[in-house]
Amino acid sequence: MISVVIPALNEAARLPGLLAQLRADAPLHEILVSDGGSVDDTAAVAAANGARCIGGTPGRGVQLARGIAASRGSVVLMLHADSRFPHGGLAAIEAALSARPEAQGGNFRLLFDGDDPFSRWLEGFYARLRRHGVYYGDSGIFIRRSALDAIGGIRPIALMEDFDLARRMERAGPTVTIAQPALTTSSRRFVGRGPRAIVTGWIRLHLLHALGVSPDQLARIYDSARERVR
Repeated sequence: MISVVIPALNEAARLPGLLAQLRADAPLHEILVSDGGSVDDTAAVAAANGARCIGGTPGRGVQLARGIAASRGSVVLMLHADSRFPHGGLAAIEAALSARPEAQGGNFRLLFDGDDPFSRWLEGFYARLRRHGVYYGDSGIFIRRSALDAIGGIRPIALMEDFDLARRMERAGPTVTIAQPALTTSSRRFVGRGPRAIVTGWIRLHLLHALGVSPDQLARIYDSARERVR
């Protein structure tokens, strides 16, 4: 069984579409929404659409850790609430892991839903990063539970929990990328920001992370930049 864990905060508008896609694909699997204290109807929408909702404090790393702890599957798939999950995606995970018993887990090839040149450039950029073992939570990271336990689980940190998990997965053993079907994510995070500012901010966060700046401080820097845009 695959456990699908979705951290969410005020995502009542987006969850029905994602959960409908998953329900069509996941009759024998489980879906958990880890709510971070939403003030909209996220919890009610999750329950009404066939997901088990786990409530608690906000923070993607904390929410993922909480959802995973409540899950039961032998494989865990982590999805962002603004994802569009492809038909056949769960079967593709099972097939990929069956064909590669040595693989820890992996992720999907990522597409962006924005209809603009920067979204197309990002798709190629993400693909090039993946060849170097770098990927993020928006690409649908999945991992065998035994492998996740062996590397110490997902760390409930304030930012870059996905990058941290991916790096530990890559050090632990081989991983796979599912090219078809691809996973689509929202380009909404880029609204109001130019490509230069987006790439510069990404590089800055990674440099600070490499220099040992704490995840809490990185989160404050990231949130400050987003607030300036708003």
